[in-house]
Amino acid sequence: GTAVRENIGRALKGRRDKVLIQGHIGSVEKGDQYHRTRDVAVCRQYFENLLRSLKTDYIDFGMMFFIDTEEDYEGVFETEYIDYVLKLKEEGKIRAIGASSHNPITAARVVETGVIDLLMFALNPAYDMLASDTPLDDAMEGKLDPSHYETINPERYNLYKLCESRGVAITTMKTLGAGKLLSPEFTPFQKPLTAAQCIHYALTRPGVVSTLIGCSTREHVLEAVSYLNLSDEEKDFSETIKAGRGSLSGQCMYCNHCLPCPAEIDIAATLRLLDIASLDAGSIPEGVRQQYSALENTAADCVECGNCEDRCPFDVPVIERMHRAVELFGS
Repeated sequence: GTAVRENIGRALKGRRDKVLIQGHIGSVEKGDQYHRTRDVAVCRQYFENLLRSLKTDYIDFGMMFFIDTEEDYEGVFETEYIDYVLKLKEEGKIRAIGASSHNPITAARVVETGVIDLLMFALNPAYDMLASDTPLDDAMEGKLDPSHYETINPERYNLYKLCESRGVAITTMKTLGAGKLLSPEFTPFQKPLTAAQCIHYALTRPGVVSTLIGCSTREHVLEAVSYLNLSDEEKDFSETIKAGRGSLSGQCMYCNHCLPCPAEIDIAATLRLLDIASLDAGSIPEGVRQQYSALENTAADCVECGNCEDRCPFDVPVIERMHRAVELFGS
């Protein structure tokens, strides 16, 4: 509510230039509950109140709120709502335009408009295995049996690759699945993940630049930031999400469990760029080519020792994919 925003505003005093703020456009309060609206007059009222509460004259990321359905999409891009958002950016009241979504199909449509710079998306290893039309609330309430968590949803995965290829940054929400992924009782996997493993999973997806963690106590904050000081082994999520999920076979999770490589190839980075390039092999974005060229060692340096394939918990045919990377990017 307003009191929370005003407290944040006081905390920002003298620090505004050191903080990046996301502010929703279209999120309103009714009876202590949040709702979404595309009514420009109401959006303006709430946005201007946000600026006053935070004691700032701009928001770094103006987020078009909750675009999940066809109706949501039309309400944003086929009404005066989008004109209002574009005007806010023109006036400097927002520095960049973002959008929030939970649906990979709708989110991809939003990305393809070319309007947004940032996508806020519900992302964690359990969600990534659900069909696009599965209600996420059902997953978090334990209503789904284990058969729903058997393979990576290609629509979600393609969304992440699309964002990276278009230069649209992803910031994740629901990273811990409302804490359910940490719970022995509610996790859909054979054992719970740690907060660090969930954070690491999110940050290693294509396009992801930051992950948001819901914290209600000081201890939650300390646990989240401890990620920065953990070892690779402590952050490794691969064995947990693999357990009982044989159909993940052949899909790179970018966990780098395959290292060390005698040719010092960053295998996860190489395969991530290959996955993005493979979306449209005939028209690889220049930015992706530049990232590949900037790698200290590329797929062309592979000596085909096979050590990586022996170590990979997901049976990725790494050597074969290195050959494909050379075909697409050159030697």
